[in-house]
Amino acid sequence: MKHRILQQGRLTPYLEQALADAYDMHLLANEADPAAFLKTHGAEFVGLATSARFGADQALMQALPKLKVISSFGVGYETFDLAYAKRRGIPIGYTPDVLNDCVADTAFGLLMDVARGFSASDRFVRRGDWLESQFPLSTRISNKRLGIVGLGRIGRVVAKRASGFDMEIRYHNRNKLSDVPYAYEATLTGLADWADFLVVISAGGPATKGLISAEVLKALGPKGFMVNVSRGSVVDEQALLAALQTKGIAGAGLDVYQDEPKVPEAFFQLDNVVLLPHVASATHETRRAMADCVLDNFAGFFATGTVPVAVPDKA
Repeated sequence: MKHRILQQGRLTPYLEQALADAYDMHLLANEADPAAFLKTHGAEFVGLATSARFGADQALMQALPKLKVISSFGVGYETFDLAYAKRRGIPIGYTPDVLNDCVADTAFGLLMDVARGFSASDRFVRRGDWLESQFPLSTRISNKRLGIVGLGRIGRVVAKRASGFDMEIRYHNRNKLSDVPYAYEATLTGLADWADFLVVISAGGPATKGLISAEVLKALGPKGFMVNVSRGSVVDEQALLAALQTKGIAGAGLDVYQDEPKVPEAFFQLDNVVLLPHVASATHETRRAMADCVLDNFAGFFATGTVPVAVPDKA
């Protein structure tokens, strides 16, 4: 008999099919009244398939009294009630590492785009403006100062990319790291004041909400650029908008927003911001690898009782 798994939110077609082949799957989104369905059938499910976007709160887990394991498609876990899952002894699998390269590539692509004005100059050509004038000069990337907010798995790959552009690198974390060659800045404003480019790749959640504040943006200054590929909640979006509108900073590259997919329309009027629709890990190769990790986490648990790649206890 196949293990009965509840699916919270839509996943990739490949992953949904693979889960359906291996398990007795049920998509909660198909229910007209999910709460009523869970009240009647919640005790049937031993596993939960979800994503970093949808997560799993205490109410959902309480509605699944026989839940033994969660496998999530994504690297973030701020949308999970980790404390409650720990009390229940429910391990949560996730998909780190396999998306490091693509997210780092996107971060560096945004950095290059906003500094050199690639997207803005594309619009310049399409509007026919080149027939009347020259596109303004942009900012060089090579040999500049790169500050990384959150030197974790992805942050280290961003630093590796930056080394090819001969950039000087410093970072800010909650704690200084002993296994990296880069200089540590004890304060975020200190890092922003030093940097020409500030790449934000920290974790989301309450602890980092509004971390990139008006004060940090002021320290970055009118010649500085900010890139965010972490979570929209990490940046004070109104402070960022004001800084862009007043040229308090030179520009920004964004892949994430506070209320996705709703992006404040005021950003649309600005040429000094590049806007992506949360696509940092959205490549065929990475999404397949993430899906395989979700499958491996379920398979490993049901075979051995242990999730191969689980959210750490200290999270």
